[in-house]
Amino acid sequence: MASSISISNPPLNSRRTRAHRLLVSGAPLAATTSTVAAWPLTSVAAPSTALKTTATFTATATAAVVAKPPLASVWREIQGSDDWEDLVEPLNPLLREEIVRYGEFVAACYKVFDVDPASKRYLNCKYGKKSMLREIGMASSGYEVTKYVYATPDIDIPTQGGTCCSRWIGYVAVSMDEEARRLGRRDILVSIRGTVTTTEWIANFMSSLTTARLDPHDPRPDVKVESGFLSLYTSDDSSCKFSSGSCREQLLSEVSRIINKYKDEELSITLAGHSMGSSLALLLGYDLAELGLNRDGSNREVPVTVYSFAGPRVGNSGFKERCEELGVKVLRVVNVNDPITKLPGVFLNEKSRVLAGRFELPWSCSCYAHVGVELALDFFKMKNPACVHDLDAYIGLLKCPKMAAQVRKDGANLLNKAKKFLSLQKIDAWRWQDAAMHVGDLVQSLGII
Repeated sequence: MASSISISNPPLNSRRTRAHRLLVSGAPLAATTSTVAAWPLTSVAAPSTALKTTATFTATATAAVVAKPPLASVWREIQGSDDWEDLVEPLNPLLREEIVRYGEFVAACYKVFDVDPASKRYLNCKYGKKSMLREIGMASSGYEVTKYVYATPDIDIPTQGGTCCSRWIGYVAVSMDEEARRLGRRDILVSIRGTVTTTEWIANFMSSLTTARLDPHDPRPDVKVESGFLSLYTSDDSSCKFSSGSCREQLLSEVSRIINKYKDEELSITLAGHSMGSSLALLLGYDLAELGLNRDGSNREVPVTVYSFAGPRVGNSGFKERCEELGVKVLRVVNVNDPITKLPGVFLNEKSRVLAGRFELPWSCSCYAHVGVELALDFFKMKNPACVHDLDAYIGLLKCPKMAAQVRKDGANLLNKAKKFLSLQKIDAWRWQDAAMHVGDLVQSLGII
């Protein structure tokens, strides 16, 4: 899998064929020319530089009206079957809608997570499974929540009296019949929030590589992941009355149950997360594929797609390569100014494992590496991680691409304008202040910016 969508380009004819199938339908028109603003993307040759790109589409006398095809007819490409080739630069409108849709499922996790120490549902979800999406205005999402998911940071820090160490981190949902017809398949969704509590932040920054060993029959010592993320994924809290087993056990069990229930249908597995949640989503995607649990009733492989928002690196190059071998598709949506997306592995990462593009260095197995295709946004060039890491800012600007040109300058005045713009779009932005403050404090203390 390429680290950037522009590593290899197919012949022009094949690119036109794919673009035509995904973007164009209708009757022929006279020749016209239109310009579509694209998100700034990160170049392969200069990965630290965000390119301000503009794609020009010229319609010839035999061209057709530009219109989005039904999602059901192209869902595999949108889910990354071709590694999003020709869909990221410029950003395909149908893919943009899907990124936003899954981002909103993740944003729901923050809205319903109870962080009030005085509440009886502290560190839990405010609502029951049947009412959760309805309570936050997502009753028409077309999904039903089937399970709540809990994780246990393996950190010995006292919590509120009577409160278990395990805390609610997200949910599993499945598309209902009408939505499944629109999508072209039955979609199994896992949505996981980012870091909010103190113990989660400490676990996030343990920042040491350890062998994943998720397959008991093949430990694969070359596949290593960040120890803090692995502990959140595999640790168990037997005292928690809401959950049974580790985050891993809960997720593998529920996804397997849903696959078995709908084993005779066309299925997809979509894992979406923000920040820490994207790391857990990627671990789950790797785990499902490594154990061969993504198989339907006919033993066909169910595609696994990870939508990662503001995600850090999760493992080493061995982990990256194994995910690619297993066919786990990852689309990383990142703000190039977000320091969290550069962690861990600030110094030892995919850019420092090879010398002159040819020679593997001795420490290459200890280098962190991003997995998947990157969609790089460029906004809020400021020394305030509370802004650059905010999920609602990501979603708001994806919804309104015309705003991209207005958010590439520094300064508090611009930030205030962006906040006002997002509020006018009725986006519930800037809500998770606690998480944002933790981001700022931790990143600044590490001296990253």
